[in-house]
Amino acid sequence: MYYGLFKHVLIGPPVKTYYRPWSEGTENVPATGGAILASNHLSFSDSIFLPLVLKRKVLFLGKAEYFTGKGMKGWATKAFMEGSGVIPVHRGGGRASEAALRTGLETLQAGELLGIYPEGTRSPDGRLYRGKTGVARMAIEAGVPIVPVAMIDTHIAQPIGKKVPSRHPVGVRIGEPIPITAYAGRQDDREALRELTDSVMQAIAALSGQEYVDRDAAQYKHQLEREARAARPEPDASAP
Repeated sequence: MYYGLFKHVLIGPPVKTYYRPWSEGTENVPATGGAILASNHLSFSDSIFLPLVLKRKVLFLGKAEYFTGKGMKGWATKAFMEGSGVIPVHRGGGRASEAALRTGLETLQAGELLGIYPEGTRSPDGRLYRGKTGVARMAIEAGVPIVPVAMIDTHIAQPIGKKVPSRHPVGVRIGEPIPITAYAGRQDDREALRELTDSVMQAIAALSGQEYVDRDAAQYKHQLEREARAARPEPDASAP
């Protein structure tokens, strides 16, 4: 309900006017039918700038907690997420992960564009991290192409922790679709999923110019948090 209002009236025009995001390769996005836009993830604002440079509607998967807040803040957050094309899913392992994949698959089979961040979380340092294979599995099951996308400098305009992006030039660079015909029927083949996912990440790296790191971004974030906690000085027990 909110998507058209947000994109064409409330958010889109002022954001385009103020930030003037540039784009390359938008012609690589299929004009019709389902497709995955597989993007690097540098900033919260990635999900705002990517849809603004495209004519088609873009949907994203987002944590369900965004839709369950209380009071005016909760309502505003829910409205913003709906306006940004976010579909609520419960995050976590096991059944929750499977439910997210099912939701994404249904979106693609309905002929929609689905934006996915294969890294699974925002980059902690601007580098590109190993992709999760869910992107490949959804593409193979739905029989849709994967379009690699590179968000450029959004982490400079809006680093982690900053609520409103600064007026720094940001861009979106879109590559040619990656065909998945060679992987047809191999959605349960782990080697095939990893091979296709790695190809997607290589394409994103070529578009973005980011250094690639072959490790899980979320695990690296946890490591950084543990190191930060360990580096904190112990409280003085003798202090009054």
